[in-house]
Amino acid sequence: MTGAELRRRLRGLRVFVCDVDGVLTDGGLYYGPRGPALKRFDVKDGMGLRLLREAGLGLAWISGETGPILKARAAKLKIRDVFLGVEDKADVLRRYLRAKGVDASACAYAGDDVNDLGPLRMAGVAFAPADAVPAARRAAHWTSSRPGGLGAVREMCDLILAARGDSA
Repeated sequence: MTGAELRRRLRGLRVFVCDVDGVLTDGGLYYGPRGPALKRFDVKDGMGLRLLREAGLGLAWISGETGPILKARAAKLKIRDVFLGVEDKADVLRRYLRAKGVDASACAYAGDDVNDLGPLRMAGVAFAPADAVPAARRAAHWTSSRPGGLGAVREMCDLILAARGDSA
């Protein structure tokens, strides 16, 4: 895809949907005696998502994982559309877009692994962090210079905002 085509698609976005582990986190899972205890999120990614929301984009997360950590971070960022414990991310994305009345061409999706390939191929703009698996990077229209959980989502948000003329 050319740079001009990417900018055109970015300007037409209505929603930004992303995976969590490996995109919004560094993919590490820190286990305690009672199971998963910690996940690392980047505050700059959170600000990027806030700026997208303030610019009028809908936000959603689709994750194969579950738990209170994801719910707490989503609540802090005021992300209401959070789908956890998902096995078929493409099906959930399809239903989400239908419920919101949004065409897939107006959706950006960020994913990092093979379970994200369906949504990456469906979205009008597909993003991957720098450390995504090769198949996810090949499916992406744009790959960040930063790894997941370390500013990759902020780069994606800034790219969208700049294309729309809403840069911070």
